[in-house]
Amino acid sequence: MKDFWNERYSDSAFVYGKQPNAFLKESLEIFSPGKILFPAEGEGRNAVYSAKKAWEVSAFDISEEGRKKALTLAKEQQVEITYEIKDFLEISYPTSYFDVIALIYAHFPKEIRLEYFQKFDKILKPDGVIIFEAFSESHLEYQKLNPSVGGPKDRKMLFSLQELKDYLPGYHFKQLEEQEVSLNEGKYHIGRGSVIRCIAFKSEAV
Repeated sequence: MKDFWNERYSDSAFVYGKQPNAFLKESLEIFSPGKILFPAEGEGRNAVYSAKKAWEVSAFDISEEGRKKALTLAKEQQVEITYEIKDFLEISYPTSYFDVIALIYAHFPKEIRLEYFQKFDKILKPDGVIIFEAFSESHLEYQKLNPSVGGPKDRKMLFSLQELKDYLPGYHFKQLEEQEVSLNEGKYHIGRGSVIRCIAFKSEAV
């Protein structure tokens, strides 16, 4: 996968665009800026946007090419982000450190997802929030009609509503729904698709 993403991000264009994901942008309006983490952040569009909104941004990805473009975008937008080259299993942030963890199209294999979410829970503050958008299992039908909408072609890399409930026991879901959306993100997320959108609070005392 590292070679795949390095090849994709080596394109001179920002292949998912420079603008932030619409759901992330909308969701961040709810919260006061604090510490935010972007796993699998790619070319940095969401991290840079958040930094412009006064968030203290950390990000990581397996792609060196993605990091290069993210830092270029940050310089262009005159903000600072901390961006490391790491795999999910290599993350070592302090316990109860982040106010928000934003998982935006962070697709990873089903058999190791529970371990990842347990790691995220550990580094999220007791009153922290997970913002999540990713393609649902229903998205495969949209891909058949329009390959340009992008997303994994393996059902095991896609998500279901029940999975989010299972991975986040004890969380309070402000929003958890599957939606048909119209994407316009660079050249790989174009057209109608099916996504799961989630805002989950680690505790209900919010």
